[in-house]
Amino acid sequence: QVQLVESGGGLVQAGGSLRLSCAASGNIISVNFMAWYRQVPGKQRELVAGISKGGWTNYADSVKGRFTISRDNAKNLVELQMNSLKPDDTAVYYCKVVCDTGDASGMNYWGKGTLVTVSS
Repeated sequence: QVQLVESGGGLVQAGGSLRLSCAASGNIISVNFMAWYRQVPGKQRELVAGISKGGWTNYADSVKGRFTISRDNAKNLVELQMNSLKPDDTAVYYCKVVCDTGDASGMNYWGKGTLVTVSS
């Protein structure tokens, strides 16, 4: 089993910054892909940013140039630095990892989510 612990959400004014963190632990052999998604009520969960084990990254067009995803493979940690935040960035942010564990390969695991609120 894999546990994900997210931190760093909160309330910030437009133009401000927040940094989200997500640490994975458990019976992990390898953490392959790590990503952040977000969801607002009534809408589908959307990919914000993802990063491969080798450091390849991809971003939603709406956050390019403002958000930066990074990871620490030794700690199974993924972070999302969010700058120049806008009210439209308000959402619950979820961490997702794709792991190989002692029981299975390529499984998706999700965090419980952390709320980011950007006031205008």
